[in-house]
Amino acid sequence: MLEPQHIEAIADELLQADQNRSTVPLLTARNPGMTIDDAYAVQALWARRRTEQGHRVVGHKIGLTSRAMQAATGITEPDYGVIFDDQVYENGATVPFDHYSNVRIEVELAFVLGRPLKGPGVTLFDVLDATTYVVPALEILNSHIEMKNRTIVDTISDNAALGAMVLGGRPVAVDAVDLRWVGALLYRNQTIEETGVAAGVLNHPAAGVAWLAGKLAQHGGSLAAGEIVLAGSFTRPMWVERGDTVHADYGPLGAITCRFE
Repeated sequence: MLEPQHIEAIADELLQADQNRSTVPLLTARNPGMTIDDAYAVQALWARRRTEQGHRVVGHKIGLTSRAMQAATGITEPDYGVIFDDQVYENGATVPFDHYSNVRIEVELAFVLGRPLKGPGVTLFDVLDATTYVVPALEILNSHIEMKNRTIVDTISDNAALGAMVLGGRPVAVDAVDLRWVGALLYRNQTIEETGVAAGVLNHPAAGVAWLAGKLAQHGGSLAAGEIVLAGSFTRPMWVERGDTVHADYGPLGAITCRFE
């Protein structure tokens, strides 16, 4: 385990990188003994710094839950990060490209909780029972750590590479549709780039939320009523450039569009 002052230095370095729209060298290369627990400690302190700046936590994201994402990153276990109020965009938004060091898009479902979930022992059925509705979402990935040879320790420290999210489409109750078979077509500038179905996330997207509740419990946390939970991507990340228009068609659940300027 790293010393508390070392954790603090890394968290402040990442906070500065976020403010500067820059990237820093691999944490694991500079701190060979750094562990997953160290990484979550860095993330927690980084999140506390943002809260002290006046930002409000509105939810959590889960990453690396699908085989597509694990294959794309070379990382074989899920992780999580925190979503703040200034990271949520509405459908049709123009997203400032310069707010990010690098931009990739993932296709996901977001669970909006009506009741709290506290692990351990939270099941998929507990998640469905606690969910008010599920809505299509795009995650905007943004890394503040150089991307080549990253490990899960680097990614967790960097708030699981969350840049922002875009909510859209049609909210549905969990019993109104078979969530495993929710599909999406992802377009960039009218060209289809990725397709997928939500069963790619741990065989059911609600399973990711159950995993998150258990993992948060290990760190003394839980999911609150009203939280938005990004359940994990069921496509590979798609790179985006300035001027691109992104469109995700979720069929019966509607569509999401945003543009990067």
